[in-house]
Amino acid sequence: MNENTQVAPVKVGEMYEVSINAVGEKGDGIAKVKGFVLFVPNVQKGDYVKVRITKVLLKLGFAEVLEKLERPMRESKYATISQEEFRHRDEEEQTKYEETEDFGE
Repeated sequence: MNENTQVAPVKVGEMYEVSINAVGEKGDGIAKVKGFVLFVPNVQKGDYVKVRITKVLLKLGFAEVLEKLERPMRESKYATISQEEFRHRDEEEQTKYEETEDFGE
């Protein structure tokens, strides 16, 4: 296999859950699987769908929608908590330790 030969990271018939990142000139949604571009008809930007690969070319592929999915909730590393949760956590930490005067003696 020489270095100019590329093998697509997807195969016809495989199924993936993808996010539609953009819409192409002809109205098909554009998604990526392992960096490989897929064109998906009948979707809108922002949709999250389960697709089946229908055709694979050298640099891009085509897929059909099997079902529309709910986007999985991501936990942000900058998640926020309510003021009430913060106060409650503060109270728990204060009651966790007992006040003593011996300082570990």
